[in-house]
Amino acid sequence: MKRFKPAAERSEGAVIHTHAVDTLCPYCGVGCAVTYVADADRRRILFARGRDGAANSSRLCVKGRYGFDYASHGQRLTRPLIRRESAYPKGQLTPLEKRPNKPGGPVDYDDLLPHFREASWDEALDLVASRLKAIRDSDGSRALAGLGSAKGSNEEAYLFQKLVRAVFGSNNVDHCTRLCHASSVAALMEGIGSGAVTNIVRDIARADVAFLTGCNPTANHPVAATFMKEAAEAGTQLVVVNSRRPAIADQAALYLPIRPGTDVALHNAMLHVLIRDDLVDHAFIRERTDGFEAVTETVREYPPETAARICDVPAADIERAARMIGEAKAVMFFWGMGISQHTHGTDNARGLISLAMVTGNVGRPGTGLHPLRGQNNVQGASDAGLIPMVYPDYQRVDDPEIQRRFEDAWGVQLSPTPGLTVTEMMNAAKAGELKGMYIMGENPFVSDPDVNKVRQALAKLDFLAVQDIFLTETAEFADVILPASSFMEKDGSYTNTDRRVQLGQPVLALPGEARQDWELICEIGSRMGYPMEYPDVAAVFDEFAAATQSYATLSHAALGDRGRWYPCSDPATSDGDPIVFQDSFPSGRAKLVPARFKPAEEQPDAEYPLILSTGRVLEHWHTGTMTRRSRALDTISPEGLMEMHPVDAGALGMEDGALAQVRSRRGDVRIRVRITDAVLPGTVFIPMHFREACANLLTDPRIDPDGKIPGFKFCAVSVNPANLPESRTA
Repeated sequence: MKRFKPAAERSEGAVIHTHAVDTLCPYCGVGCAVTYVADADRRRILFARGRDGAANSSRLCVKGRYGFDYASHGQRLTRPLIRRESAYPKGQLTPLEKRPNKPGGPVDYDDLLPHFREASWDEALDLVASRLKAIRDSDGSRALAGLGSAKGSNEEAYLFQKLVRAVFGSNNVDHCTRLCHASSVAALMEGIGSGAVTNIVRDIARADVAFLTGCNPTANHPVAATFMKEAAEAGTQLVVVNSRRPAIADQAALYLPIRPGTDVALHNAMLHVLIRDDLVDHAFIRERTDGFEAVTETVREYPPETAARICDVPAADIERAARMIGEAKAVMFFWGMGISQHTHGTDNARGLISLAMVTGNVGRPGTGLHPLRGQNNVQGASDAGLIPMVYPDYQRVDDPEIQRRFEDAWGVQLSPTPGLTVTEMMNAAKAGELKGMYIMGENPFVSDPDVNKVRQALAKLDFLAVQDIFLTETAEFADVILPASSFMEKDGSYTNTDRRVQLGQPVLALPGEARQDWELICEIGSRMGYPMEYPDVAAVFDEFAAATQSYATLSHAALGDRGRWYPCSDPATSDGDPIVFQDSFPSGRAKLVPARFKPAEEQPDAEYPLILSTGRVLEHWHTGTMTRRSRALDTISPEGLMEMHPVDAGALGMEDGALAQVRSRRGDVRIRVRITDAVLPGTVFIPMHFREACANLLTDPRIDPDGKIPGFKFCAVSVNPANLPESRTA
């Protein structure tokens, strides 16, 4: 496979020399194959076109087609930065909402850069290594933590978790899966012994029914949504469940507008109907599952009439949805963060697993469980072990045999104690127990719940190193900032939501003195006394694959132009397995786990009468670090808007476009209103991308006890016209 394909294009008689590079889209988990055409100097991308990848068949969404110019933005970090001794105290940052959006990006660089000085790479890396080592040696390994990135490659994820475990000496390593599908993974690991999807998106074409719940694929996975819509047009019946009507509901045979936070009651009522009416697969239950009796006993308490009162969904519609699933020959279950981002998210996923298992809808064409992954490599980063309780391939750190195997491979003694999750890291930092952090490619100051608490946590750290491509809101707290590589400059592998392992290739040259992330991880490890030397990313991938069962047959060289699904019996002759668990599960038999409905701890009341949910919009992604520096995407969607139902807006005397003040028990923001009946009465929706209307100033930091994921989809707020005194935002 050629790295760069020379090309030439004519414009008004002039020959423009270009490079066309086959790689991937850097955004959502669909993993679209893209060809980027860059100028001859490899300094900027001219345009993008879809190519015939397994996940996209040449299709691209607006982000993939137009969201590439962030990589050449003038605010790219190009030299290492060290905080000046005279800089402002870390806890005294300007409130997010008061920082003007200067042309080209969300951070006010003129105010921030004077607080840092440029440094050489040797000075910066020596400082990072020496400070982290000093904390480890004086306060112990548990005083250090690393926060990696699902935007990076498999190789970077593997090296990052290896650094934390083998060099820092603890399992305090996590990434953004904790904020998106941690509860789904917890339920799947418990239920079937694997956190991966059981079937690929495009097999929806062979499903009789597809159950789409808590997801908005047309905005969050747009190319996947095109295959879903085509399947619906060809006869697949879609059952769509959501508290905020997604566009895919226009293709649905049945749409259930559910009250936020009541999914467990709905799932139990559907199971009640399936069992009552004998619409279950007795052979599958008998031969491949345990726990059916316990589930049966629990769901007796949830007849459709009872669930209807909890969910605000008509009992007849609950009956119909259950019968559609029970009478179909093949059903696929898709879900998103509307299921996982709750303090009972694991229970939500347990219900979906039970629905699939009691009807025998796993392991066959057109069936399966598919939590739609939000970031381009959240599946791969999880597979690579960027999780505090497991090594690569979900091997438990507290299993003595597994621990010994990794100790032999890495040549060091490893901790058997599961580490801290990202939210637990912030709690520990605030309490003074966590003293040093290394954050690569993540922005928890905007992405984590209860920003005021995150501010206090980051400000209290003795030392923080941030490795990123821009001076993010989190980087403002850093003692050292390392300029890293964007997706467009990386060489590495990525695993999409379908378990498809694909190669990304560098399109652009690194700007200034910026360096590859994988090399920087190795430099820090080596300077802390643990040599991490690899000739290239292929060697890293091969070491990672050898430590797993799922990737064991794959090699970097075998991935080729189109990649492979894992597991793959023989990459020389096979494309891999799009459908898994046809005969058995990794855990042997599936474990069905009953769940009872429990309302969220924080409920609306007289002071905070509305329910807030957060999420994404089509044009933006994550904390906006990349997409808000893309000219086309920022032009289309320059401002965050709060969606509110006409009934609620009318009661408050608010018009479309009016400025509102939204308060929770943790903070408040000002944001313009979009009046729409897509949201239910009594609820509002705020996108997560806009720091000047930062949704996570409001969200509740309480977490799911199993998945340790925050409840971004449910907190109580008040909304009023913004004519009040100065707000008290962070």
